[in-house]
Amino acid sequence: MTAPDSLPLHALAEDNLASASPDLLRAMVKTFADALMSAEADALCNAEYGQVSEERVNHRN
Repeated sequence: MTAPDSLPLHALAEDNLASASPDLLRAMVKTFADALMSAEADALCNAEYGQVSEERVNHRN
């Protein structure tokens, strides 16, 4: 049997973001976008950033 969540995370996150500086939200969106684009580039190149691979089909700037 699992215990129910003791904190409503959605409400907690919403309250914190509503009262936070716009710089915090901007930084969070930038971090998310960078991670998403990096993962997409890794998939397209068939290799992670900086990894030497015979299967690499492209290069990253």
